[in-house]
Amino acid sequence: MSTAAFHISSLLEKMTSSDKDFRFMATSDLMSELQKDSIQLDEDSERKVVKMLLRLLDDKNGEVQNLAVKCLGPLVGKVKEYQVETIVDALCANLRSDKEQLRDIAGIGLKTVLSELPPAATGSGLATNVCRKITGQLTSAIAQQEDVAVQLEALDILSDMLSRLGAPLGTFHASLLHCLLPQLSSPRLAVRKRAVVALGHLAAACSTDLFVELADHLLDRLPGPRAPASPAAIRTLIQCLGSVGRQAGHRLGAHLNRLVPLVEEFCNLDDDELRESCLQAFEAFLRKCPKEMDPHVANVTSLCLQYLKHDPNYNYNSDEDEEQMETEDSEFSEQESEDEYSDDDDMSWKVRRAAAKCLAALIGSRPDLLPDFLCTLAPALIRRFKEREENVKADVFGAYIVMLRQTRPPKGWLEAVEEPTQTGSNLHMLRGQVPLVIKALQRQLKDRSIRARQSCFSLLTELAGVLPGSLAGYMPVLMSGIVFSIADRSSSSTIRMDALAFLQGLLGTEPAEAFHPHLPTLLPPVMACVADPFYKMAAEALLVLQELVRTLWPLDKPRMLDPEPYVGEMSAATLARLRATDLDQEVKERAISCTGHLVGHLGDRLGDDLEPTLLLLLDRLRNEITRLPAVKALTLVARSPLRLDMQPILAEALPILASFLRKNQRALRLATLAALDALAQSQGLHLPPSAVRAVLAELPALVCESDMHVAQLAVDFLATVTQAQPASVAEVSGPVLAELLRLLRSPLLPAGVLVAAEGFLQALVGTRPPCVDYAELIGLLIAPVYDPEEAGGGPALAKQAFHSLARCVAALSSACPQEAAATAHRLVCDARSPHSSTGVKVLAFLSLAEVGQVAGPGPQRELKAVLLDALGSPSEDVRAAASFALGRVGAGNLPDFLPFLLAQIEAEPRRQYLLLHSLREALGAAQPDGLKPYAEDVWALLFQRCPDADEGTRGLLAECVGRLVLVNPPFLLPRFRKQLAAGQPHTRSMVITAVKFLISDQPHPIDPLLKSYIGEFMESLQDPDLNVRRATLAFFNSAVHNKPSLVRDLLQDILPLLYQETKIRRDLIREVEMGPFKHTVDDGLDVRKAAFECMYSLLESCLGQLDICEFLNHVEDGLKDHYDIRMLTFIMLARLATLCPVPVLQRVDRLIEPLRGTCTAKVKAGSVKQEFEKQDELKRSAMRAVAALLTIPEAGKSPSMADFSAQIRTNPELTILFESIQKDSASAPSTDLMELS
Repeated sequence: MSTAAFHISSLLEKMTSSDKDFRFMATSDLMSELQKDSIQLDEDSERKVVKMLLRLLDDKNGEVQNLAVKCLGPLVGKVKEYQVETIVDALCANLRSDKEQLRDIAGIGLKTVLSELPPAATGSGLATNVCRKITGQLTSAIAQQEDVAVQLEALDILSDMLSRLGAPLGTFHASLLHCLLPQLSSPRLAVRKRAVVALGHLAAACSTDLFVELADHLLDRLPGPRAPASPAAIRTLIQCLGSVGRQAGHRLGAHLNRLVPLVEEFCNLDDDELRESCLQAFEAFLRKCPKEMDPHVANVTSLCLQYLKHDPNYNYNSDEDEEQMETEDSEFSEQESEDEYSDDDDMSWKVRRAAAKCLAALIGSRPDLLPDFLCTLAPALIRRFKEREENVKADVFGAYIVMLRQTRPPKGWLEAVEEPTQTGSNLHMLRGQVPLVIKALQRQLKDRSIRARQSCFSLLTELAGVLPGSLAGYMPVLMSGIVFSIADRSSSSTIRMDALAFLQGLLGTEPAEAFHPHLPTLLPPVMACVADPFYKMAAEALLVLQELVRTLWPLDKPRMLDPEPYVGEMSAATLARLRATDLDQEVKERAISCTGHLVGHLGDRLGDDLEPTLLLLLDRLRNEITRLPAVKALTLVARSPLRLDMQPILAEALPILASFLRKNQRALRLATLAALDALAQSQGLHLPPSAVRAVLAELPALVCESDMHVAQLAVDFLATVTQAQPASVAEVSGPVLAELLRLLRSPLLPAGVLVAAEGFLQALVGTRPPCVDYAELIGLLIAPVYDPEEAGGGPALAKQAFHSLARCVAALSSACPQEAAATAHRLVCDARSPHSSTGVKVLAFLSLAEVGQVAGPGPQRELKAVLLDALGSPSEDVRAAASFALGRVGAGNLPDFLPFLLAQIEAEPRRQYLLLHSLREALGAAQPDGLKPYAEDVWALLFQRCPDADEGTRGLLAECVGRLVLVNPPFLLPRFRKQLAAGQPHTRSMVITAVKFLISDQPHPIDPLLKSYIGEFMESLQDPDLNVRRATLAFFNSAVHNKPSLVRDLLQDILPLLYQETKIRRDLIREVEMGPFKHTVDDGLDVRKAAFECMYSLLESCLGQLDICEFLNHVEDGLKDHYDIRMLTFIMLARLATLCPVPVLQRVDRLIEPLRGTCTAKVKAGSVKQEFEKQDELKRSAMRAVAALLTIPEAGKSPSMADFSAQIRTNPELTILFESIQKDSASAPSTDLMELS
């Protein structure tokens, strides 16, 4: 016998003792043993433990009984399935015992066992088997109405079981439904309430037929409003509808037309409890079936507005009189009001609360009706801010906050750029309500109730976020409210912190001038909070103080407010926190940051306090815990335009900062480099040379490929120091340059690092005398290409490296203009020389592309012949580099080069592609005014070339046309109309593609003009030619992705055309004979794929303008389409499950079938490897969509989803795939958005 088994058998022996204490202690020890993961019970021990615990459930001592019940939980996971069934049988038998105590214990025991059962999703069949065993006994216990206590316990357990394990009980659903429905007419209220809850859980999991039976039963039982029926019966039925609506409302859509008018009628009966239930049912319907509720919105809205002010026992008109009475005899009036309105029978507040919640659901589920809501609901909600009942008031505020969130402009919306739109008019309407809101909140901000004030701050924060600057005119009211809460020491710290957080947000959204008159009253309470002993309060107050300094005395504007009266007080409060060492980490960090802002913005007014403050910061720099915030604070001080004297700390600070560059903490290294750069810019000449050399010694190690961001900051700092202390840099230039040149050869070099490198190299040759000679630097740069063996051999340079080196050569030439001509001449010679390698020629041409514009017209004449000759080179890289150079050099000398380039395009059709590349570069790099004289010639040439060009060349022609239009948009853009009307299909396709190149993700002057033409361009979706339609979809996708404001207002007309393109067209599918085989070709596939890509982009930027139900219809069709389209729709479905769970849930049963089909499909034997790979990828994508659907709480209860989940668990291959996807989604913080533009 093992030690554990021996120990347990001794415990079991003690449990039979006659002494209750022995039994109690033995059961407690058994509990401890069972909770250990390591414990293993043999069959005999299992049987004995189960038998003993079941016996102890009937112990005479209540404490032993309770402990025995608790042991059942851990025991379930440790014993075999048949033992669990034994426990369950015994508990079910006890549940029907005559002893009340034993029944209670059995009920607790069953709930404990159920809660510990492994969920069905894990693949264990135990839960299903146990539930099936219990269900039959529970239904008979419920049906036999002998003892209400047994009934209640059984209903409780059944609800619990259905909520956790509803789907596996599918075979029992019908018997459960027929057992529960009669309980709705039970004479006992408690039985009816529990039956309502159980039916709600059952409705979510049962089959469609049973759900229809349940809905029909409820509808048939609901009498007409004038038919005689007991109020209790009606209340129960309406509560049941509400419960079904909350748990399975997505399935009720088809029944709402019969249901809603009945519920509306019952709302008018004089029964507050019934009204509350009706409004709660409406709330559930609105949240779960917004589309189906559309015909009833007007009636529900008027009911909500009617009952929002339903308060028959209170006269709000006497508020003003009460206020006066309070001032005269406050205590008496309080006593009187409490006596008068503490009526326990008053249920009207519940009706008002339900109405407010229903309005919140209505506003949240119907963003399309927002303009109407702002007209009708918003004023009604504002009038109800005076609500007397705290719970109701919180929900009224909550409903108004939902409306504010719906009014918030979409991302990327710019009021100044856009014409009047719906968003603009909504914001205008909301701005008109701000005075009413402030007036209604004026009293609330000083309310005795903390919750009311918190709601005020939440609402005002949201309002300031939606309409920045709109609260500036109401500062006296807001400031007195904020000061009231901040200074209120009698309340909890939460309200004071909420007030501080609101003040901090307000400082960010309102103009600084609005705060100036209130600073004398505002600052003292904030200072008191800075000194508060509670660490969270102090941290919040320091953040507010920092924001005050930043907002009221900005560095980029002249000071409008004299800081003299305040700076001493602010400095003293902050320094007191900075000096203290026994503080919470958060307070220390905020104090250091606040000090940095204070010195950076007002250091010139600190006088004698400046040096001690800087020394304190230096002291915090030495401390490992506070060094990072101290570095950031020093950066703020160094960057300050006040040019503060930092001499007292420089000699000591620089070696400390140098040591930080060796630390492993990346954030510290980045912050330190930023601080060093700021110090070098502001204190460059005063930095001690020895300390600078110590810092520079650390830099070569940082200029490396492993961390490009650190490398960029290091090179930026080197450029700054080179200008300030060239002598110090000259000493370390060798190792630094070696590392920098290694970095420039990297194929992963980001643009920021390249710009920094150019700046550093220019600084090296720009000092007098230069730190490094120009010729020597050029030699070092080109050595890897000219002398690869001497430069260390190694692998061949990547294409990106040639561009990087060429940019650096050009940067040096522009820094030394006197050397530019010689450099250009040498490059021309190298490019022309027959002995030059391909690499040398490529570098020479790319460098000439950059240097040619600097070197003047001399070398450019020679260039023409050399570049044209190179266009015929056998090396593709040389041809591409020469083409690039021809365009860039031409952009610098248009009169000479552009006519020549156009003539070459006419004369050399074989080189057309390369010459068009040159033209594209010239059009992109040249000044628009210089191009205007040639615009007509270029336009004519491009359109002349289009009809005969292949697809690749047409794309290039389109890009050239796009760049040409940017030269003179008002003149050239209207010409597209003519080309679209009269041109050939290829020309029309090219025009639409050209428009795509006019759209960038940054604001551009052409945007307003382009927006006025977008509608006409989108009409090409009706073009008979497939390629034109595909080009139009690509252009639309680019607009939606990069600049949604261009198309947002036109979606109503565009979407039907877009959806039309998602349909499979049989007339475009043809069979091609390939030898003995027949192959099906779908010519419409590319257009359909482009349409689905547009749909995906619309989800990201125009979700508010989409009818999701219509959108889902087309996604549903796509789930059965071609491989590429299915992949897209699976991704869309996963996204929709996150963005709009309600409509997805309504059709989850239909969505599951195609997913199931994909996951269970088999590839034909003998198929090629690619087919197997495609099918695996398809399965993986479908399974991701399934995992996303399962994140919707109610989706797992759907019968078809539960059935598919069971299928996944029984198939080992699908189980492994599903588990790996769940692991991936758990490790990934968020779904990355797919780039489709």
